[in-house]
Amino acid sequence: MGLFDSFVNKAANQLGNAVKQGVSNAVNNKKEKIVFNILPETYEQFISLPQASLSTPFQTAAMAVLAFCFYPKDKELCYRMIDFLRGPRPMNGADKQFVADRFRDKDYVPRSYFAGATPSNDYQPAVPYTIEVRENQYTYATDGIAKLFIPSGGADDPRPIQLRKAKDGKWYLWEYSSILSGIRQPESSNPWA
Repeated sequence: MGLFDSFVNKAANQLGNAVKQGVSNAVNNKKEKIVFNILPETYEQFISLPQASLSTPFQTAAMAVLAFCFYPKDKELCYRMIDFLRGPRPMNGADKQFVADRFRDKDYVPRSYFAGATPSNDYQPAVPYTIEVRENQYTYATDGIAKLFIPSGGADDPRPIQLRKAKDGKWYLWEYSSILSGIRQPESSNPWA
């Protein structure tokens, strides 16, 4: 046995464990693509979407992104949609102010979560309108809460969003501050791009 054999064996074991964990994560971590063939124009159309059943946390996460897209056009409609997604816990004044603060000069943030939306095309999504929602090994670490992740065309890492399961079996929007965080500017408004 050579001088460094024990170090080599230890490193090989650590590498093997890391590879196993990586494969396990890749295989066991679910990704769902939520497709909206048409975009709603009213609250009634919004709550009539198949995803509005809120039967999975993936559906609720995608519906939240869609609801926030309405803010620049009609903030009251956006708030009504978010209240629907929050279920028994409607927005209060502080929640509304938080959303208003995040949208100052950044109406493109929620669009960035749709497939095909990037800074170079001013965050114009591809059709059909698709949002990918991912889980990881810690998604269900807290009982009754799902922490999912949504990739953005303007951010390096997927952004977390939390959903909570209620007694009625539906998954409601619980925590969403990260999906409203700043991202790269659209190239058309970036003087340095």
